[in-house]
Amino acid sequence: MIPGFYPTCVYLAACVVCLLAFSGGCRPAGPPAGAAATRSSETRRLMGVPWTITVYADSLDEAREVIQAAFAEVARLEGILSDYDPTSEVSRLSAAAPTATAVPASADLWPLLVRAVEIRDATGGAFDPTVGPLTTLWRQSRRSELLPRAEKLAAALAAVGPEALVLDRERRAASLTRPGMRLDFGGIGMGYAVDRAMELLRARGIQSAMIDASGDIAVSNPPPGKSGWTIVVAALDAGDMAGGREQLVLANAAVTTSGDAFQSVEIAGTRYSHIVDPRTGVGVAGPSAVTVIAPDCTTADALATAANVLGPGAGLPIFARFPGCSGRFVWQEADARRESRSANWPAQPSQTAD
Repeated sequence: MIPGFYPTCVYLAACVVCLLAFSGGCRPAGPPAGAAATRSSETRRLMGVPWTITVYADSLDEAREVIQAAFAEVARLEGILSDYDPTSEVSRLSAAAPTATAVPASADLWPLLVRAVEIRDATGGAFDPTVGPLTTLWRQSRRSELLPRAEKLAAALAAVGPEALVLDRERRAASLTRPGMRLDFGGIGMGYAVDRAMELLRARGIQSAMIDASGDIAVSNPPPGKSGWTIVVAALDAGDMAGGREQLVLANAAVTTSGDAFQSVEIAGTRYSHIVDPRTGVGVAGPSAVTVIAPDCTTADALATAANVLGPGAGLPIFARFPGCSGRFVWQEADARRESRSANWPAQPSQTAD
C-alpha cells in the first residue's frame, strides 16, 4: 500500500480473476454488429492499488488515449478524496472539525457525500463515512497486534456517528459537528472513482469496457460477440484459491467483495478484519467475505463494507432496500465453511469460459 488512499475493499486484489468474456450468460445480448473490436488493456497503480482498464475501441491509438484519460481522472479524484494527503479536499474538511458553519463541497465531493449519507442511513450506520478516528486507531492495533486501549477507543467512538456529519443540501455544504471527527471514504471512494472513470469512457464513445481497481470492478457492454464479462469470485482465504470459486457473468454492472482474506490480524486468538465496525471500533471478526453486485460501483463498494459489518443474519435483508443489488456471504463457522445468498443472486452459468 502506498500513501494516498486506503481502500476498505482490497480483498479481490489476488482472489478475483477477471476473464475476458463468457460464451453464454445471464444478461442481455452483447453490443450490436459493427461495434469497436480493438481490445486494449493497461495497468497503473493508483489509490494505493493496481488499476486495470480494458476497452474495446475503433483503433489502438483511440484505446490508449481513452485509457490514459480515465487514469488521469482517477488520479485527479485521488487528490480530492485521499485522507493521507493533507492538502486534499477531504483532509482539509476533516481538519476543520468541528466546523463553525457548513463548508461548501466541490462538485466532485458533494455527490459522494450525499451517497455516503444515504447508504449510512439505509444500513443503520453499518457503513459510516465518519469512521476515520476508528480506522486510524485500528491500523495501530493491526501493527501492534494489541486491541485499542479503552480510553482511546472511547475517545474515537465519541467522534464518530450519524450526528457527526450533517449535510446542507440547499447549499451543498457539510457540517462536521464533533471534535476529532475525520472523514474516511475508504469503503466507498474507490467505487466512486471507478464509476467516474467509466462515465468518462462512455463520454468518449467507449461502449465496452471493464475497470478493475483491485477488486472494485465495473463493466459496461459486453465485448463483441459475447453476452457478458466473466468475473470469478474466488476463495475465503488467501491460500485457498479453489474453495468458493464462482463465476459471475455481468454487463453494465459492478461487483465488489469485502473480506479479510488479505488484510487481517490475529489478536488473543481471534482473527480480525481491517474493516472496522463503527459501532464497536474494532475490526470485524472473521474469516468472512461478502460479494455485492450492484448497478454502480459506488453502491457495491459501500454495501460490501456494510454487509460485512452486519454479518449474514442482519446483512442479507439490506439488499432489498437497494434496487438491482444482490449479495453473497461466505464465512467460517467452527470447522465448516458456510454460504448464504440474497434471493436475487444470479444463478451460476453452466457453460465454461472461452
